[in-house]
Amino acid sequence: MTSEKWITISPADKNTFSGYLALPPAGTGPGLVLIQEIWGVNDHIRAVAEQYALDGFVVLAPDVFWRQQTRTNLGYTEAGTAEAFELMKGTDFSQAAEDVVTAIEHLRGLPQVSGKVGVLGFCMGGQLAYRAAASGKPDAAVSYYGGGIQNHLNVAGQISQPILFHYAGLDGLIPTSAVDQVRRAFNGQKHASIHNYEEVDHGFNCWGRPAYNQRAAALARGRTLVFLAQHLAG
Repeated sequence: MTSEKWITISPADKNTFSGYLALPPAGTGPGLVLIQEIWGVNDHIRAVAEQYALDGFVVLAPDVFWRQQTRTNLGYTEAGTAEAFELMKGTDFSQAAEDVVTAIEHLRGLPQVSGKVGVLGFCMGGQLAYRAAASGKPDAAVSYYGGGIQNHLNVAGQISQPILFHYAGLDGLIPTSAVDQVRRAFNGQKHASIHNYEEVDHGFNCWGRPAYNQRAAALARGRTLVFLAQHLAG
């Protein structure tokens, strides 16, 4: 079984924040920083952390909204979603990306991490995973329907490590034109892979949301596990 607990992470400005750490049954393994959606490190994200821990990764899900409120755990209700969007609007994404980099560095220093360290994010977290990759700190990055990446393609050239993008073909939040911009930015770059899942919407990986699609979620997860095994293990 996995082992889970909240731990303290210390950024450069010394104002500590926390992260949800899930250890694999073996106790050690490659590291994976898991970045939340706008609903916080909620029940779903903690379950995803435990899911990847069962796959042998040491998983750390940092509390991205900690500067506004700590350990946000919102549901996918109308009220929960409204609060989540307000928290997202109040987020300084550049600062949040720095916090993700701090979490990567913290995870890399844990004795349980025996391999490389990657980053994986969903939605808002998908953009933060991309921006963290541009820092050069993670060894590999995975972005699930990362909103707004097309507005930060000026840092695409700074990403040389393997990166994997998952997009939804019917995404009402990320238009096809935005995905095309990302494709063009990484055109011909062997370290970048982009997958598009037709006939599914934004959030297809989350089993707590109406957009959940089992087939697309399973296919994307399989591709993600192969990607992480290739670039983090050993």
